[in-house]
Amino acid sequence: MSSIIGGIKKRFSHAATVSASEQTAPVPANVEFKGYAVTDANNWSTFDVIHFQPKTWQDTDVEIAITHCGVCGSDVHTITSGWGSFPTPLVVGHEIVGKVTRVGAKVKGFKVGDRAGVGAQIGACYSCRSCKSDNEQYCPQKINTYAGKYPDGVKTQGGYSTAIRAHEQFVFPIPDKLESRYAASMLCAGLTVFSPLKRHGAGPGKKVGILGIGGLGHYAVLFAKAMGAEVYAFTHSESKVDNIKKMGADHVIVTDEEGEFTKPLTQELDLIISTRDVSDNMPLNMYLKMLWVHGKFISVGLPDKPLPQVMAFDFEANGSFMGGSHIGNKKEAIEMLNLAAAKGIKPWIEELPMKDAQQAVERVKRNDVKYRFILTQDLA
Repeated sequence: MSSIIGGIKKRFSHAATVSASEQTAPVPANVEFKGYAVTDANNWSTFDVIHFQPKTWQDTDVEIAITHCGVCGSDVHTITSGWGSFPTPLVVGHEIVGKVTRVGAKVKGFKVGDRAGVGAQIGACYSCRSCKSDNEQYCPQKINTYAGKYPDGVKTQGGYSTAIRAHEQFVFPIPDKLESRYAASMLCAGLTVFSPLKRHGAGPGKKVGILGIGGLGHYAVLFAKAMGAEVYAFTHSESKVDNIKKMGADHVIVTDEEGEFTKPLTQELDLIISTRDVSDNMPLNMYLKMLWVHGKFISVGLPDKPLPQVMAFDFEANGSFMGGSHIGNKKEAIEMLNLAAAKGIKPWIEELPMKDAQQAVERVKRNDVKYRFILTQDLA
């Protein structure tokens, strides 16, 4: 184990990012990993290198030396306190890919040297109805990959770091034909849209609407098209139209705040996936009118503010349904990764070294990214 830890420590040798006190301070014996952390909630985009205690090792665990980590909108919502206060210091990042460096005695699906990934969830109770029905992402005792806590009190820290430990249930094998840089953001952004597309019937003969073509939405277009659906992409930005067509959308509709764009599509769509993370001026009642009888509106975007109010009558005209979705289960993650490998799906990404996390989160905050940032591990 000491050789593994030594190798991990070498990965963060950027003295310029580490204060003199951090370079000389003794490291507690139980601390093994390093990460770029927000240490002051009032300075949300400033990252300091910290040592942190990983998950207490168990025989069901897999340990991964991180090579890539996506920058998710969730990271920014969290560190800007958009979703409420958060514990500091905090290492965010839950779109993690790397190489397996250690496996527990009870682990069957991985071996040292494999490529593997971890998404937005890192633990569950493993015994409730959700966990036993391939719905572990809905476990009432689910543990988030960062800003959470294990039953023994150890705090969870994310992927802007050297390594991570996780229960095998929440570790996903990366197919040989899928590059790590492409796989990383699939483990949250990709899975978040793939799961509702899969569960609500996206495929041949279905018309699927995607609202908001950003980090999540561009994945929804890529996967819905790969699954055989007729894809209607909705964006408020004229500048994105050509890109969206290149992603494979069959129809691109530029939206307006009054909802006039919805009228020609009344009762046309079988499923709408909304990735919008801003609820201001959202004509939700008009979106519902685009659904065919018993069609579904599934919101996976998580705005800081409440969604617009709707009336009971808004569901009556077509018997529509409105709901949400939370990431996906392991089976769906594996299916998604295999589909991406088989179809050659490549997300639109920009790569930055992990030490440039500040630049990445600030640009995500101002919506200056097309369409996902991937942080690559800083090597000694």
